[in-house]
Amino acid sequence: MRAIFNIILVLVLALGLSSCTKFRNYNGPEVTRIVIHKSQRQLFLLHNETILETYDIDLGFAPVGDKKIEGDGKTPEGRYTIDRRNPNSTYHLSLGISYPDENDIAEAKALGEEPGGEIFIHGGPTLFRDRNRKDWTWGCISVTNREMETIYAMVQEETIIDILP
Repeated sequence: MRAIFNIILVLVLALGLSSCTKFRNYNGPEVTRIVIHKSQRQLFLLHNETILETYDIDLGFAPVGDKKIEGDGKTPEGRYTIDRRNPNSTYHLSLGISYPDENDIAEAKALGEEPGGEIFIHGGPTLFRDRNRKDWTWGCISVTNREMETIYAMVQEETIIDILP
């Protein structure tokens, strides 16, 4: 009887571990654009004008307004692209946003400041203090880890991202 139990346990563990990967496959329509509506706290993945997926999001800790300088806690607004993929992100998985662009840099310099950078779409918080807190990032866009796995599979580098107020 113990041998049967051990075989069943091994099978259950093997099946469970095989589904624990954070890397998923996607064979659907190409994501041609990402649209983020900050005020609605939503991210849309689009193929041309067709919405493929919609996600609720968290933003920077000061979500109203456009990011101007490093450390302001704001999420940038404007048109950017996805410029890198990080499979080893501190926040599960992440997609880099091409902020700051030339205009963002000039705007911050005119204020005598730095624009900041390292803005990503990424998974959920790893620190206990940030869990279940709204708008906890330093300017990034956050979704759950499971949602990020899907987004990471669907979105490629050079995808346009429009971040709207």
